[in-house]
Amino acid sequence: MAETVEENNLFFACSLIEYIARKTKNTKKLVVEKLGKENIRKIYELAEVYHCENIEKVSDEFIEEAKINMGDYDIISKCEYDVPTYWDIGKVYKRLIIMVNNDEKQYVNTLIEVLSSWIIEVIDNYNSSMYYENPSYIYACYEEGRVLE
Repeated sequence: MAETVEENNLFFACSLIEYIARKTKNTKKLVVEKLGKENIRKIYELAEVYHCENIEKVSDEFIEEAKINMGDYDIISKCEYDVPTYWDIGKVYKRLIIMVNNDEKQYVNTLIEVLSSWIIEVIDNYNSSMYYENPSYIYACYEEGRVLE
């Protein structure tokens, strides 16, 4: 099944937020809070335009506009294995968001909810297997509110 424009926009928004979080060494929750719903909606709605630009430039504009300072949440240096790309992680988040609420009109609200939730820090541990687990398993954990055995 082909990806819809809305799903692709969601993928880009998730990937850009991941990129900004890595660049500024902040949690996704903090980045989402700082960006705010208006900027996240802008990223989502203009994703096709932003996707054609250099992601570094786009991220710098949003970092400056949202006044996101450098933090100390460094998930990359702690990784003992290959680090998944921000595109890889954006895809994980996109799938989870769609499973949580597949109403395209609610993608921005659901993105904010999911990227502010407990499971993101678990996915951020690249020394574990969570980020490449089956999307259904990640969703089940999210719904249960804990990592399932």
